[in-house]
Amino acid sequence: MLRIRGRIGDWPVDLTVEMDAEDWDRLASRLTPEVSAKAPAAVSAPAAPRSDGLWETAQQLLREAGQMDGPRLLAELEALAGSMAAGKRLLVRLRHSEQVHVEVREDAPLYIWKG
Repeated sequence: MLRIRGRIGDWPVDLTVEMDAEDWDRLASRLTPEVSAKAPAAVSAPAAPRSDGLWETAQQLLREAGQMDGPRLLAELEALAGSMAAGKRLLVRLRHSEQVHVEVREDAPLYIWKG
């Protein structure tokens, strides 16, 4: 899922685009190396889940909680991973995991473990 927020002139924009793995692959295949190097991380295809200890711990965190709102989950993942960037990468991986359902809410997304 990709969320775009901002303004077009005086009009506020809040758009959510749901994309499956095939959509991400198609988008990534159309980006030239020059464009993809300049593109923000949110546009590039999410990394395929790897089997590593940090990823397993991130999944366990959400599994044990059952559900968690996005800001709290991000804070937990940042603390777990040791940096904001690493925490955000884990959050993106969870968002795209088949084991996780993301419920879009007005204030913040709710991450729900469906495992």
